[in-house]
Amino acid sequence: MNPSLTRSQQKTICSHLGRVRLQLLYKASVDGFTGAAFHQRCDTRCPTVSVGYNVSGFIFGGYTKQPFSQSGQYVHDDQAFLFTFKKEKLLRYPVTNPTNAIRMVGKSGPYFGEDLALISGSQPVVYNKPGSFYNFNAAEMHGNDLNLTECEVYQVEETAEFEDPWRTIIWESGKKTELKEKIRTYKPLVSSVSKARVLLIGPIGAGKSSFFNSINSVFRGHVTGQAMAGCSATSLTTQFRTYSVKDGREGKPLPIILCDTMGLEESTGAGLNVDDITSIVRGHLPDRYQFNPSAPFNLEAYGYQESPGLGDKIHCVVYVIDACKVSIMPSKLEEKLDAIRKKVNLIGIPQLVLLTKVDEACSLVAEDVRNVYKSYYIKQMMQEASARLGVPMSCVIPVKNYSEELEVNLNSDILLLSAVEQMLRFSDNYFDDISDRCGNMKSKE
Repeated sequence: MNPSLTRSQQKTICSHLGRVRLQLLYKASVDGFTGAAFHQRCDTRCPTVSVGYNVSGFIFGGYTKQPFSQSGQYVHDDQAFLFTFKKEKLLRYPVTNPTNAIRMVGKSGPYFGEDLALISGSQPVVYNKPGSFYNFNAAEMHGNDLNLTECEVYQVEETAEFEDPWRTIIWESGKKTELKEKIRTYKPLVSSVSKARVLLIGPIGAGKSSFFNSINSVFRGHVTGQAMAGCSATSLTTQFRTYSVKDGREGKPLPIILCDTMGLEESTGAGLNVDDITSIVRGHLPDRYQFNPSAPFNLEAYGYQESPGLGDKIHCVVYVIDACKVSIMPSKLEEKLDAIRKKVNLIGIPQLVLLTKVDEACSLVAEDVRNVYKSYYIKQMMQEASARLGVPMSCVIPVKNYSEELEVNLNSDILLLSAVEQMLRFSDNYFDDISDRCGNMKSKE
């Protein structure tokens, strides 16, 4: 059966009911304009939205959370309401006496109090008596036209997904090709710098090293594992590592370097030392520097760069957070992330949040990664990550790293490449700021 309500009208009704969708149960023009037909299709089903259509073009009806029956009794419903469409806007008329909100009449269709009944007495007509248990203007609701051309009843169903994705992304091979080409041909806005350096920071097991491996896999065409990654109670990454991604097995290095750090831990004296962050982002740490969780970076350490150039510094900081653990992030860990964010803010480096393991966090995404921007749960986790780390939602990017696959997947590749594209865009923001500062200094001279 095809619903008479347009998609837009269904969305409007659903916006008043929460995270739901409408499923058509009964259509009078197909099932019959009788009370018996209505009850056969709709009894025991709830919640429901009942809709009447008349010759004058009015669309009106009511909502109830209670299941229909043929008991002849009134049923309590404090959430019931009547409604009518005024163009695309929904006008609501709440129940004024919840005790008598719904009446169960065997020979009629949906019956709201003593005020409105659709298919009254098994006829394609409306029973209308406003003011008993609902207050509404009959002329406003249905134009005083009591002849029905159609009557429908929809079941209201909870849903885990948006009807349309809330972020636009193109899931086609052409998009993957386009993203790869953008990354290949990227040039930093400052001519003295050849590659954008992106620092990955996050708790143990969040997927920092796995993200590098996944990006490497996209350009290799198969799953690789150059960076040590896996499950461990302590950080598998104990050194500061700078990874260059190659464009294929024997290809040239791409214009981005991903910098991996020791994992953050909630306890003091364990994991990445927060005081090392300033040295890292300012470019003082050499590749393969061995972290010491109990003491910050020593200026006498081998390889210390006293006067790093712009190309040695970090141009974008990315916090890597496990989507499965956003809601249970320990307060001590959150405090460490907040301290790091404040240090990075003072230096003026753009920041992103990479939300990993979205497929493990949401079964909808596990079925198809293209559902990532249709999932209510993933959006909720992104909002929570945004709040906990103090960054706008536009700075939170969901990804699915490769962990158990042997071959790459088009849709996962597109999500991963989109994340890299954002990192390069944010690096450009850093270079823009540097250029502006240099320009201001010259103008003062």
